[in-house]
Amino acid sequence: MGINDLSGAELVRLYGPWALRTPADVAELFAGYQGTWWVAGGWALWAFTGVERRHADIDPCVLRSELPVLSAHLVGRLDVWTATDGALQPLLPGEDVLPDGCDQVWTRRSALDPWEYDILLAPGTADTWVYRRDPTMTMPMADALWERDGVRYLQPEIQLLYKAAGMRSKDQADFEATLPLLDKERRSWLLEGLVTTLPGHPWIDRL
Repeated sequence: MGINDLSGAELVRLYGPWALRTPADVAELFAGYQGTWWVAGGWALWAFTGVERRHADIDPCVLRSELPVLSAHLVGRLDVWTATDGALQPLLPGEDVLPDGCDQVWTRRSALDPWEYDILLAPGTADTWVYRRDPTMTMPMADALWERDGVRYLQPEIQLLYKAAGMRSKDQADFEATLPLLDKERRSWLLEGLVTTLPGHPWIDRL
């Protein structure tokens, strides 16, 4: 079992509380950032559909290759910790080598403060989005992201592909809210992605 498998209550009990943040907070955090960033997860689908639901966290993303840019941007503001299979380790200023299997970093102001952001480290480049679970699936980064009110979000069809593997109740709710708003092109992309990576998935028939 990894960090992402823990319930919210168990996560807080073991690692401490988290501050509640919104996409506007993420945009403020990344103001002036010289790399590529966006918001993924349920918040990205909320922004697209306008259908509200409770969110226990937020999923800002940056490119793994731009970790030095992130570290420089956060120095003096937030401490960065690598999170790998439940093990947390501080990433000190000037250190940019991640433990094997580390795909996310946690940030907070100090040990006396709540955690602020769980930042996901994505593959790809500033020009090319790459699907973490199947690197053969790529898209121009300009097409993979969209923007509203100064916040960059992952496109809904991509986010649904990520959520399809989990099939939690909130993932199904997000699918039901988003499906009616997907045009033919978005549906086709999601369908192809599911057939390729999750053959037999129940959403395939719905598409």
